[in-house]
Amino acid sequence: MKDKVVIITGASSGIGKALAKKFSELQANLVLAARNEETLKIVADKFDNRNKKYLIVKTDVSIESDCRNLIEQTITRFGKIDILINNAGISMRALFQNTETDVLRQVMGVNFWGAVYCSKYALPYLISQKGSLVGISSIAGFKGLPGRSGYSASKFALQGFLEVLRIENRNKNLHVLIACPGFTASNIRNNALNAVGYQQGESPRNEDGMMTAEDVAGKIINAIQKKKTLVVMTLQGRLTVLLNKFFPALVDKLVFNHLVKEPDSPFK
Repeated sequence: MKDKVVIITGASSGIGKALAKKFSELQANLVLAARNEETLKIVADKFDNRNKKYLIVKTDVSIESDCRNLIEQTITRFGKIDILINNAGISMRALFQNTETDVLRQVMGVNFWGAVYCSKYALPYLISQKGSLVGISSIAGFKGLPGRSGYSASKFALQGFLEVLRIENRNKNLHVLIACPGFTASNIRNNALNAVGYQQGESPRNEDGMMTAEDVAGKIINAIQKKKTLVVMTLQGRLTVLLNKFFPALVDKLVFNHLVKEPDSPFK
């Protein structure tokens, strides 16, 4: 990874922040993107002093012009793009019948359109470098999760989009990775939107035993190095994907029974 140019969206916290730290340790050239520029500066200030090869670009991935600017600034600074990690994401938690449609648009704007915009402008440079295009998805992209209609829809869409890019560019040596962490101890759930678009605040889930953002980042980097096309990071996730192929009705029941037990479940 030394001297590779790596763009990470949503780099100010959680998995994105952990990825930035690990890539910095591998002496990559980093481009850190998020809406909060000051937080990105704090992230970068903690890099190993040997690696100051980074660029900070304030970016709202739901705005196409911001994504174009991100790619243009990267090329101006480094002249190439080796890896694009579409990590920026937002969640939601509410029954669909109670959810304002603007909430779904907001989630799709970040999780799906953000990846589309960044990938659109980065793609020629990634193909030129025979690089890696990465999307951070979820088991919610394989199985609809009750209470997360917008989130699941965005991840299904993301995975379909990335699969198309993989097939369209199969003779151009473009590596496309779909990475699916399990429940991760990060702030994405704290920032999840409720039915009317406000952040829910404190996460309803117990983070004990969850994957850490650092664990997830390590698995993503390993998958990039090995040119994997899909990595599902937990046993529970792999079982869900496998069982859903053969026993979808059973998995419907299991998923419902699992999520209905959440504290402050919208089903209660």
